[in-house]
Amino acid sequence: MSIQRFHDHRVVLVNQDSFYRGLTAEESERAHEYNFDHPDAFDTEQMLECIETLKQGKSVQLPIYDFKNHRRCSESFRQVNASDVIILEGILVFHDQRVRDLMNMKIFVDTDADVRLARRLRRDTVERGRDVNSVLEQYAKFVKPAFDDFVLPSKKYADVIIPRGGDNHVAIDLIVQHIRTKLGQHDLCKLYPNVYVIQSTFQIRGMHTLIRDKEISKHDFVFYSDRLIRLVVEHGLGHLPFTEMQVVTPTGSVYSGVDFCKKLCGISIVRSGESMENALRACCKGIKIGKILIHRDGDNGQQLIYEKLPKDISERHVLLLDPVLATGNSANQAIELLIQKGVPESYIIFLNLISAPEGIHCVSKRFPSVKIVTSEIDVSLNEEYRVIPGLGEFGDRYFGTDD
Repeated sequence: MSIQRFHDHRVVLVNQDSFYRGLTAEESERAHEYNFDHPDAFDTEQMLECIETLKQGKSVQLPIYDFKNHRRCSESFRQVNASDVIILEGILVFHDQRVRDLMNMKIFVDTDADVRLARRLRRDTVERGRDVNSVLEQYAKFVKPAFDDFVLPSKKYADVIIPRGGDNHVAIDLIVQHIRTKLGQHDLCKLYPNVYVIQSTFQIRGMHTLIRDKEISKHDFVFYSDRLIRLVVEHGLGHLPFTEMQVVTPTGSVYSGVDFCKKLCGISIVRSGESMENALRACCKGIKIGKILIHRDGDNGQQLIYEKLPKDISERHVLLLDPVLATGNSANQAIELLIQKGVPESYIIFLNLISAPEGIHCVSKRFPSVKIVTSEIDVSLNEEYRVIPGLGEFGDRYFGTDD
C-alpha cells in the first residue's frame, strides 16, 4: 500500500528499516553471517522514541541506513514533520508490545512465500548490489526461519489482514478510504456542520506554502492566490441548491443532470474581498457583485462605512467574499447587514482562503446556518489579532501596497 495513494501531506511514512543498528567494522566483514531479520537487528528503543514524539505533534529526524555498507549515514537524516496520520511499516513492527500499543490500527499484509522471495531477490540484487547466491543463502539461513519464528506469529495482533498483498486492490481501497474519511474531518468540522474545508492535496499544500512565503514575488503571490481562490469558489458553488433537468446530447441520448442556481450574487468585504471577484465572475457569467466596507479599529470597535448591494438581494443566495477569517467581527457585521436586508441566514455562504479557529467559533455560534468554506484552518490568532502562521495582510500583498 503506497503512501502515494493518499496524495495528502498529512500522511507520513516511517519505515522500520530506518532503525537498523549499524554494524561495527568487524561485524561488517561477516555481514553474510548477520541475521538482519531478527528483532535484535533493530534499535526498537529509538523507533519508539520517534513515534512517541510524532504522536505528540513534534517533528523528528529519522536515521538513514546504508544497506550496501550496513551502517547508518552519520551526517544525513530524514526530517519528518508532525502529521495527522503516521504509517509505520516493517516486517517486525508487531513484535514488541510497546510498539503495538502506540498503534490505532494494525494491518498485516499476507503475501505468498514465492512472491516474497521474488521481491527480495529483485530488491537485493538491483538496489543493494548483492549476487543471487548470497541472497538465496541468506533467505534459507535467516529470512525464512525469522518469518516463521517472529513475523507470522505477530499476525494474531492484526486488526485487519490483507490476503494477496498489494494485489488486493479492494482491501487497500477500503483502508485508504477509511483514512481519507478521518482526514477530511477537521475537529472544527465535527463541531460545526456548517464548516467545510476543501480536501487538501499536495497541489493545494504547495500553493499555500508559496503564498505564505514572505519572500515570494507579488506576481507569484497573486497567481497562486488566484488559483486557490478559484478552488474555494468552485467548492462554495457546490453548496448552492439545484434543480433537476434533462438535456439531449449530440448522440440523441437523454442526460439527466442539474441546473445551476439562478438567483445568486457575490458580496465582497472591501478591500481584500475584491481579490475574489474575478474568480467568481469566471465561474458565474454576469453575476451581480455588491460591496460592504467595514472600518476596523483594533478589531474591537466595528463601523460600517459603505454598502452597495443589489436591490433584490433578499431573493438571492449570497456568496460573501473575504480571503481571511480572523476574529470574525467584520464577517459578523457583514452577515448582520445582509440579514437586515432580508437575506435568509441559510442563503449565505462565506468564502475565504484561511480561517482562524477563533473566527470560526465567532461566526458559527452567532450564525449557525451560514456555511463557511475555506481551504485551510490555521492554528490561532496572536495578541495583535493576526492569524498564525497566516500570510500577513492579504490585501496589501495582493494589490501591491505593502512595504
